[in-house]
Amino acid sequence: MIKGVDFMIMEEFLAEEEKIIRDTTRKFVEKEVLPIIGDHYDKGTFPTELIPKIAQLGLLGITTPPEYGGAGASYFSYGLACQELEWCDSGLRSLVSVQNSLCMYPIYTYGSEEQKEKYLPKMCTGETIGCFGLTEPDAGSDPASMRTTAKKVDGGWVLNGNKIWITNAPIAQIAVVWAKTEEGVRGFIVERDTPGFETPEIKKKMSLRFSPTGEIVLEDCFVPDENLLPGSTVGMKAPFSCLNRARYGIAWGAVGAAAFCFEKALNYTKDRVQFGKPLASFQLVQRDLADMFTEVTKCQLLVYRLGRLFDEGRASHVMVSMAKKTCTMTAAQVARKARELLGGNGVSLEYHVIRHLCNMETTTTYEGTDKIHSLIIGRYLTGINAFR
Repeated sequence: MIKGVDFMIMEEFLAEEEKIIRDTTRKFVEKEVLPIIGDHYDKGTFPTELIPKIAQLGLLGITTPPEYGGAGASYFSYGLACQELEWCDSGLRSLVSVQNSLCMYPIYTYGSEEQKEKYLPKMCTGETIGCFGLTEPDAGSDPASMRTTAKKVDGGWVLNGNKIWITNAPIAQIAVVWAKTEEGVRGFIVERDTPGFETPEIKKKMSLRFSPTGEIVLEDCFVPDENLLPGSTVGMKAPFSCLNRARYGIAWGAVGAAAFCFEKALNYTKDRVQFGKPLASFQLVQRDLADMFTEVTKCQLLVYRLGRLFDEGRASHVMVSMAKKTCTMTAAQVARKARELLGGNGVSLEYHVIRHLCNMETTTTYEGTDKIHSLIIGRYLTGINAFR
């Protein structure tokens, strides 16, 4: 939410627990992360010492049941946390999104009881960080065309293939990897010290530089039978269900990024004096501010409603696609306009806007591009599959 502004009086719809999660997360990023993020973004590094602090807030495993060490909070609360994390930076929210939605969720939903007890508690404390291996060099928007294979052998499986653009890969202790078997796509938990498993870091990114990103290289990588996710017999439905939750978090996060950029533009134009008066006194600037504010508010309303529906079990993947597409594209537009209103200072990391703008170039693309989500909505409207 835009700090100090509740234009549509949405605060009254929040439970006290939800307000505490939101406000605690905002205080954390303001105190612990925002002062250091410019330097880390500039260097393309991530301070892993933040992970235990994030875990102490209950944000790793926020929706995981308490019996496995999680907070057992609602998805609405998870959304609020994502919003505040990305108010600071998309990479920070990505760390939490991947841990919760793409790693802990599939282990909890498709894993065995032994797998849940072994991995989930340590993931909640941040002792174990996970990554999610689905995207490949030749299989992005069409993950079903993946080439990574898992061949059944005595006592387990041998995995071969390559995954790319994997968030958390360089720092992860485990990877949830999706591979083709003779029976279809299945999920596997691959541990860091497994022979044939490597995660080279991707350097020279100009977006999400605060996020550790890498590849997953699998060369005759043996995974024991007990590391196969037994519930993943549903095929591509399993990884898609994970993506749906990740997209949900991205939508909320984008609202946070947009809110930050609007706040920065509003305060800057009120303080910056040109031609003897504040920039905010000019008609065209006020029009821009009004448009930005309106778009951020619309997205806030969208994710609030989606969050409630998600917790009620009534949110469809089409609704999530609409939110992900709308909020990320809006955030990109708001960040671009904020950069313009800040003039030359808009490209300085000191003011943070350019960092958000560069990050939005990724958030509009990953977990389904805006065009893919348009086709998902289009298929819902027309009943016609336009993907092929």
